[in-house]
Amino acid sequence: MAKIKKLHPEEFEQECTTVWSFRRRGNWATHNSKYRGNWAPEVVRNLVLRYSQEKDCLLDPMIGGGTTAVECKLLNRHLLALDINPNAIELTKSALNFECEYNPKIRVELNDARDLSILKDETIDFILNHPPYADIIKYSDRKIEEDLSNIHNLEKFCDEMEKVANEFYRVLKKDKYCAILIGDTRRNKMYQPMAFMVMQRFLKVGFELKEDIIKHQHNCKATGFWVNKSKEANFLLIMHEHLFVFQKN
Repeated sequence: MAKIKKLHPEEFEQECTTVWSFRRRGNWATHNSKYRGNWAPEVVRNLVLRYSQEKDCLLDPMIGGGTTAVECKLLNRHLLALDINPNAIELTKSALNFECEYNPKIRVELNDARDLSILKDETIDFILNHPPYADIIKYSDRKIEEDLSNIHNLEKFCDEMEKVANEFYRVLKKDKYCAILIGDTRRNKMYQPMAFMVMQRFLKVGFELKEDIIKHQHNCKATGFWVNKSKEANFLLIMHEHLFVFQKN
């Protein structure tokens, strides 16, 4: 186990509005931004502190680079960390290789989020999910057929996310929360509200919408090529994501 000098952010205040903006990404513990599309530690820390208690059982079924796992270890939350990609599993295990004052139970396993049969009904206290935005970033280059990031058709992507939502609803305890960060895209120069399309699928399976938080994307630099492209083709660069918080009532 590695000893890390800086285990927590130097300055941190919980967000209290529906607009979140983190100009600098977290640089504590083993966090890094090398995994493409991973969410900021500040987002995870805010969610974990607001919607769970110490020693609660949390679920992140698309763990990616391991951000949620690191924060759960630091904040003393038990976690089931899953992903369909073996590379994500290895990255997460590596990210957890540090010492801190807590030792919660964190299981890291290979699994498809559309099938959470490893969990019984209503056993999870809080769910965090940062899915791929359809095929904007391909995480497995089609080597993993079931990978959601290989789906180009948005309706098909939403169909698969509805299966995910159904499983979330089943395993989440009553009155508890589920948070999902997702963005929009463009197809044939037209804006596609993918976030709201996915949101409707979560409402369809029974969730209620507690919050719609707008997250400012600072890592999308509006410079050079894309600024010129925006002017030439007459479209605006997407610089925000939606962080939906659902409740099972």
